[in-house]
Amino acid sequence: MRHPMFLAVSVAGALALSACAQQNADETVERAFQDVNVVDETNLNDVMLTVADPNEAVNYFNRTAKEQPDRIDVQRGLAQSLIRAKRFSEAVPAYAKVIKMDGATNDDRVDYADALLRSGDWARAEEQLDTVPPTFETFKRYRLEALIADSNKEWKKADSFYETAVGLTTRPAGVLNNWGYSKLTRGDFKDAERLFGDAIRQDPTLFTAKNNLILARGAQRNYAIPVIPIDQTERAQLLHTLGLTAIKQGDVSTGKGLLRDAIDTHPQHFEAAVRSLRALEENVANG
Repeated sequence: MRHPMFLAVSVAGALALSACAQQNADETVERAFQDVNVVDETNLNDVMLTVADPNEAVNYFNRTAKEQPDRIDVQRGLAQSLIRAKRFSEAVPAYAKVIKMDGATNDDRVDYADALLRSGDWARAEEQLDTVPPTFETFKRYRLEALIADSNKEWKKADSFYETAVGLTTRPAGVLNNWGYSKLTRGDFKDAERLFGDAIRQDPTLFTAKNNLILARGAQRNYAIPVIPIDQTERAQLLHTLGLTAIKQGDVSTGKGLLRDAIDTHPQHFEAAVRSLRALEENVANG
């Protein structure tokens, strides 16, 4: 007679255990989905900061920041995406917010200084870099320090910062070009030429360095294009630069010849060089 009662108790217990097990299973699944969502969101943030269209990334991080305003990674992503979109004036207040949040890093402060510099606020950029301890040594920090020292005409400091920055990156072409341009503005044409050459060796596609190299050589009245990797269009453009440099220094006949060479060398119609030559010949005719 006790068997039915025992069976009922057993069934009730089994049901309770089953319900408990189901609840635990549901909680486990929910936690698992939460973990997956966090991973997916982190991956999505990374994607938005790399391959996504910069303005789409701005919209994404703007939406996410409104939903989760206390997440520093989202606020940082918004600031970084604004920089990628070249919306520098908007990036400044975004970074100002980031550096006031818990978890702000020295990298954030350097990025804030970079945003300030890009927006033209050199004084505040310098102030922000001064808040970063000197023991924090990164390529970006020293590159910015070099640019600011340049703007203040603190040449020894600039050279020291440029040299340090070059040693902290595997892709120094850009900073070598900046360093060379600094030397060019000081009138140190030989050193500038050397640095531009170094930049081109590091990145043979960097046309800015090639053009700057020509400016440095032209300033020394050396109007020959050195042996550097250039295509026909680039050669024509460099000849144009050389021609204008020669004319500026009073070597008008040489300049005219270089402009004609530029026009002949260019694989298409070289309107800029044609206008330069026409203006020069009209001035001479009216002269």
